[in-house]
Amino acid sequence: MRKTDKEFTGSIPEFYDTYLVPLIFTACAEDLAKRVAARAPAFVLEIAAGSGVVPRVLAPMLPAETRYVVTDLNPAMLDHAKQRQSKPNDLEWQQADALDLPFEDDCFDVVHCQHGAMFFPDRVAGYLQVQRVLKPGGYFVFNVWDQIRDNEFANLVTEVAAEFFAQDPPRFLARTPHGYHDTAQIRSDLRAAGFSSVEIETCTDVSRAPSPRHPAIAYCQGTPLRAEIVSRDAGLLDQITDRAAQVIADRFGDGPVQGKIQFHVITATAAV
Repeated sequence: MRKTDKEFTGSIPEFYDTYLVPLIFTACAEDLAKRVAARAPAFVLEIAAGSGVVPRVLAPMLPAETRYVVTDLNPAMLDHAKQRQSKPNDLEWQQADALDLPFEDDCFDVVHCQHGAMFFPDRVAGYLQVQRVLKPGGYFVFNVWDQIRDNEFANLVTEVAAEFFAQDPPRFLARTPHGYHDTAQIRSDLRAAGFSSVEIETCTDVSRAPSPRHPAIAYCQGTPLRAEIVSRDAGLLDQITDRAAQVIADRFGDGPVQGKIQFHVITATAAV
């Protein structure tokens, strides 16, 4: 992973929330929220909250007395998430590095993370932090994307970007969001961090968009792929977006489109 893979700055948070969240994150957030709420936690920590799609779904599902701390490394994303939260539920918002969580040992019932573990520079170190702040027997619930070939829109956009930069193709989507899909590796990393049990479920779903242009904008301009394109040739951003929209239309039609997405949901139990 490159340093720029974690930079959700400038206009990216707005494009991310407007285009990418409804395309691929809402269904995953609903699934994750149900899993967390089913544990009936009294004290919840969210890591890498991004634009806040999970808090918007989960907060209304929790009792009013539940304490819910929402964190992200990126202040711009955290500010955006806070502004979008319509039902605060007395949420606590805090900038935090997943590899150096500013919380005491043994305090949370559940820690959860929506498609964020892929961005940890050192995943075992991140999991050790989660293990530390969880109460004994507490749960770490998170999801990660499966390999990019099982996620159709992301794969097509990556292929289109490579057409324009054959000698140095932008590979953000394949390298980072879809780069941590090996379930054996995930299980091994969690075991190395001391989790007592690990359950992994692979889920397949469909992402839907009102037009082919929607997923093209989502990936080209709502993720750090934008920065990779701009760093190579800023003048090509709109052209690549247009080309991605056309390729998606050729494959899926000119009207509303839908494409396969696939991800893993992991539930790890902290050692007692």
